[in-house]
Amino acid sequence: MNDTYAFIEAEKPTHGVAVLCQLLKVARSSFYAWLAAAKTRAARQAADEALTHEITVIHLGSSGTYGVPRVHAKLQRLGQRVNRKRVAWLMRAHGIQGAHRRRSLTRPDKRARPTPDLIGRDFHADVPRTRLVGDITFLPTAEGWRYLACRLDLATREVTDYAMADHHRAELVVDALDMAHGRAGLEPGC
Repeated sequence: MNDTYAFIEAEKPTHGVAVLCQLLKVARSSFYAWLAAAKTRAARQAADEALTHEITVIHLGSSGTYGVPRVHAKLQRLGQRVNRKRVAWLMRAHGIQGAHRRRSLTRPDKRARPTPDLIGRDFHADVPRTRLVGDITFLPTAEGWRYLACRLDLATREVTDYAMADHHRAELVVDALDMAHGRAGLEPGC
């Protein structure tokens, strides 16, 4: 709608506001309200640009690690009274993002041989119960952290088996595989 009003503003000396508003099916009062708010919009845009500059300086000062919470906290300490959601919006709009730590459950055994990749990065199967993939994740519960191992059938995209425990040792994966073998009826060579 801003483009329509900007067009009317640009063309009003040659055609008149009433004619342009009628052709573009816009109420004249809406155009005049948009026109009256122009100073406010310009001031807000200037404030957003200044705040974005400060956010960028803080973000670069942290070697690109600070996200919204830390940037907002730093702005508060510097005396800037700004809403956290506005900081998040400006950072998102300008592609400023903090560093994320990924927590991995994998603890590789230094002495173990690497396992061959039987899937070969081909996550497609035509026949059900012939190709399974799996993963382990952790979930917060009322009893503490629980680890979930599950398998997915690549042909049907259904979960064929799962196991949950308070640890993520190899027995968890073996339990899930036992469930798949007993419940899903895996094909030979799966």
